[in-house]
Amino acid sequence: MCGIAGSVALPHARPIAAAELGRMTAELVHRGPDEDGFFLDGPAALGFRRLSIIDLGGGSQPMFSEDGEVALVCNGEIFNHRELRAELEAKGHRFRTDCDVEVVVHLYEEEGPELLNRLNGQFAFALYDRRERQLFLARDHAGIAPLFYTRTNDHFVFGSEIKAILRHPGVPRAVDLTGLDQVLTFPGLVSPRTMFRGVSSLPGGHYLLVRDGEVREKRYWDLDYPVEEGQAQPDEYYVETLRELLTTSVRRRLQADVGVGFYLSGGLDSSLIGALVGEVVRDPHSFSITFPEADIDESGHQRLMANKIGSIHHEAPFSDDDIAAELRRMVVHAETPVKESYNTCSMVLSALAREHGVKVILTGEGADELFGGYVGYRFDGRRGNGRTGDPLEDALEDGLRQRLWGDADLFYERQYHAWRQSKMDIFSEDLQASFAEFDCLAGPVVDPVMLAGRPRLSQRSYLDFKLRMSDHLLSDHGDRMALANSIEARYPFLDRDVVEFARTVPAHLKVHRLGEKYVVKQAAQGLVPPEIIGREKYGFRAPGSPGLLRRNLEWVQDLLSHDRIKRQGYFDPHVVDHLKARYLREGFDVHPHFDDDLLLVVLTFGILLDEFGLPGR
Repeated sequence: MCGIAGSVALPHARPIAAAELGRMTAELVHRGPDEDGFFLDGPAALGFRRLSIIDLGGGSQPMFSEDGEVALVCNGEIFNHRELRAELEAKGHRFRTDCDVEVVVHLYEEEGPELLNRLNGQFAFALYDRRERQLFLARDHAGIAPLFYTRTNDHFVFGSEIKAILRHPGVPRAVDLTGLDQVLTFPGLVSPRTMFRGVSSLPGGHYLLVRDGEVREKRYWDLDYPVEEGQAQPDEYYVETLRELLTTSVRRRLQADVGVGFYLSGGLDSSLIGALVGEVVRDPHSFSITFPEADIDESGHQRLMANKIGSIHHEAPFSDDDIAAELRRMVVHAETPVKESYNTCSMVLSALAREHGVKVILTGEGADELFGGYVGYRFDGRRGNGRTGDPLEDALEDGLRQRLWGDADLFYERQYHAWRQSKMDIFSEDLQASFAEFDCLAGPVVDPVMLAGRPRLSQRSYLDFKLRMSDHLLSDHGDRMALANSIEARYPFLDRDVVEFARTVPAHLKVHRLGEKYVVKQAAQGLVPPEIIGREKYGFRAPGSPGLLRRNLEWVQDLLSHDRIKRQGYFDPHVVDHLKARYLREGFDVHPHFDDDLLLVVLTFGILLDEFGLPGR
């Protein structure tokens, strides 16, 4: 992956200067330490920072069409570029490089924005058409590569990270309160919302066209589950097809002119990906996190899998000390508060990969969301609808679900009405008084049309894909923590062909006799040891804020002090004091699978305010 940034001047305004564009791209050096590139023409300014992966000597950007009328900066990879290149060359297009993303320029000349339906990859790009004087921004189907934008009085501004946008001279700095409320409510932020007022995240599967000051957004792809399951094939068909698709996906993601490795968590998904890597690469590098706490350490299963593959295995021991050392840097890269500390583990892991000369990492994200991997999937259709039996409470909850999902019977994660009342207590009196103005539960956060009439398991999968994966696991946990150390993460389960196939897999092959991800487990037979295939779903855990508090670190005490919280004006200092006292009780812990670490949100929000110069209330 790389980094892109730039702007287009609105019709009445002057373009930004080269020095201003340079300051924006300088914020993205960690995403692209190898090279920079710039394009300034009329109202358009495109900047690029390169992490060299393919065609190390010839893949410089911006890239141009043969006549120079189309300019492109692209962050990411196009995995089906060879097939597309052959097709485009047959039509007479001349390629200047062997770089995969050059196909985007020529495909745009042939098909315009419809080219997005031809791409299989992970990407975010900005393409400027000089003839049309039009900027075309797009993001991959799953939202793997990030892309943010805002509009000032004079410019439309974009960037791979918000810190680049904030270096534009016309962009103000302020907290988006609805974004803060989303972090407290959902696994993380939900596109288009960010933590910065006026700055939006382009959702995965969407593109933008900017022309003559007008901005048009369009969805080109979504995880569109069928309303009814079609005629099912034999079970063996789905198992064999999944293994074939994953094998192809892994081979695509091994395309690189630099070192490639993979993460091993000790679970099924990363183990299966590692096994498929091992079929292609001799002595591949694998990387894992280990913990001193036996209840969360998975090193035994990690080593078991590494030995089976024959990988050169590397481990990074991780403890509360590492959370304390890395938390501030983690927030700077995540650009959001968090309620789990495992982002710091991911950042340490990417540093380990970089230390051993690896620039590309394959991981197992996406399998849980697509193939029914979370515990909740086991009980959909076998449990109640989450109602309490209290007529008033249930009526309020039903109304809220109807607004959120378009379905009063759809229970996802928690009783949102009750949680809304509880979480309000942590806000300051000022924010409680104006809560209705930024309440993230006041309206839909996903398209209810994509949920309507779908089976419950498909509905849950869609919500996990949107609310848990795209803007959390792939963003503040994935892309940001890998690129903090100039590592590109690739996700074989999120190959477009694999995702489209997942839509067709019958429910009984996802959840089978109260076991999750049945089709993945069957596809892993013979590749992954039975001890890993058959183990209980574990999930990745890391220590939370109680460990930080008990260390009595001065900077933690300062960020959570009564006076500081009161002065900032976002949270109630008395409630924060109560949380601190509760978290300091002997034996108390926060379990990330069942509890929201609210104190960690307050702590990391304080870091966000400090590091980005955001004002108090």
